[in-house]
Amino acid sequence: MSTKIYIGNLSFSTTEQTLQNLFSQYGKVISVKIIFDKITNQSKGFGFVEMENQEEAEVAIATINGKTLDNRRLRVKKATENKNESSNFFNPRF
Repeated sequence: MSTKIYIGNLSFSTTEQTLQNLFSQYGKVISVKIIFDKITNQSKGFGFVEMENQEEAEVAIATINGKTLDNRRLRVKKATENKNESSNFFNPRF
């Protein structure tokens, strides 16, 4: 079963390929996605990596969390599903 990982505090210069290379040291990476602002097209400073194997993902999380990448100390944890996003479709946050 695959595991989705949240990576926070990314440098704006960090690329998806950089994350792919980093996480693939710990196991098979299925996907990598850095989140970008729709208007400015600049990184929002976080992203997600999906790894094929849960045990390998847990090792990657434990090893990479707190490490420095592109002069930023990474926050890495297992991603949680945001159940509120779909229910807030007609209720924008102001």
